[in-house]
Amino acid sequence: MGTKTWTNVQVAMQSALGSSKTVSAVSKANPAVATSAAHGLANGDFVIVAAMGMWQLDTKTARVANVTANTFELEGVASTNFDTFTSGSAQAITFGYTFSTMGDFNTSGGDFEMIDITTIHDVTKKTIPGAASAVECSGNFNWDPADAGQVAMKNASEARVLRAMKIQFSDGSKWVFTGYPGYSGNPAGNAGAKVTSPFKIGGYGRPSFYAT
Repeated sequence: MGTKTWTNVQVAMQSALGSSKTVSAVSKANPAVATSAAHGLANGDFVIVAAMGMWQLDTKTARVANVTANTFELEGVASTNFDTFTSGSAQAITFGYTFSTMGDFNTSGGDFEMIDITTIHDVTKKTIPGAASAVECSGNFNWDPADAGQVAMKNASEARVLRAMKIQFSDGSKWVFTGYPGYSGNPAGNAGAKVTSPFKIGGYGRPSFYAT
């Protein structure tokens, strides 16, 4: 798809979650297949997953594909080497809040903390990956206290609630994740410059990526 640019980017935030669908099993496969009796989901839906046992899936946001009456794929989720699933649920996401006043968008984190396992018998150091740092997003709005997106993020921030986010580029590629928005709505800036307002989103769980 070539080089992407930060132009014509659509940013949306969760406005609602559907009813909780009990998930009785998730396969260790690529892609992961979830079993959920009469789930009612449709291809292309995005869901947030709650999982016990298979902790790599907990709070994961993923797109649904190849649905049957009682199963659906978690597109892009390769669970072959995940821990064993014991119980969980899935809820469809409505991305009803959109943003049109973001001036910039930055990410950090997601890298693994490396654990030193070197012994006195080794001649070189050995490390293994530990916990990954949280993904954090930050940026600035062009401040507008009447903007519906800014109001929605401020409300989510004050309520300290988890929200799913979807970033869609002009070629259709997508990046989705869950996190806790932090936004005070306070204006900032310099003399003669536009008024901005900073925001942060503290990631919770691992993001998902889609080419289309």
